Amino acid sequence: MRVAAAHPDALVLTSRLWQTNAVALRSGAEALLVDSPYFPDELEALPGVLAQAGFEIDGLVATHGDYDHLLGRLAFPGLALGLGEPTVERFHREPGAAQRELREQDARLYVERPAPLALGQVQALPLPGKLELGGDEIELHPGEGHTSDGMALMARFCGILACGDYLSSVELPTISPGGSLAGYRATLARLGRLVEEAETIVPGHGPAHHPDEALRLLDEDVAYLDALEAGSERPSLPAGRDSGEQRRLHGENLRTLSS
Repeated sequence: MRVAAAHPDALVLTSRLWQTNAVALRSGAEALLVDSPYFPDELEALPGVLAQAGFEIDGLVATHGDYDHLLGRLAFPGLALGLGEPTVERFHREPGAAQRELREQDARLYVERPAPLALGQVQALPLPGKLELGGDEIELHPGEGHTSDGMALMARFCGILACGDYLSSVELPTISPGGSLAGYRATLARLGRLVEEAETIVPGHGPAHHPDEALRLLDEDVAYLDALEAGSERPSLPAGRDSGEQRRLHGENLRTLSS
């Protein structure tokens, strides 16, 4: 797990798997963990790493309901997990799906965990809305499209925009079952306004960006969605995201939209 300071009150923690990012935010004596790393050794080390940096975690938030973003409770089992209301609704529609998908991925990677994922106490967060942290507020913005749920967190006090699975330089836009092109476009439009007001944009996967870079990626993502909507089987993909794996993801996008 790689740890980098994006601000004196913000740390980005990057897992070995899929460059998955978690973000620790601090205001005063309170600290919040957004999303999670993946591997058991990363999760085991997480409380100590954060405490050593002066981040005593009081709460957990996940940007959406995909299993690789939900593992914070394995590191902090006594804390409630904050989820946007659409994510809570997703879990009601798909009971046990995240836990099942995690077990399947662990089996593919030969990962053994000391305990299964249990979501435990869940706090539903209204979108749009705000979350208090210390003496500051974190804005909560809807982030549907990649999935049926999702939210982005804007911490203006430290200039951080944690946007979930959007604006990645290593991964194409993906439309998972339950997601939609229209929702993805709406989220990109929403994020475009927020990016211009942020200092550091942290995607769910891949390096953090300055606003200019994030806006460039946003334009590339819109162009890709245009090609996807047109049904192009071999579109021109952005530099850095033109690989066999990303072509495979494009094929999955086409199948999702045609189903």
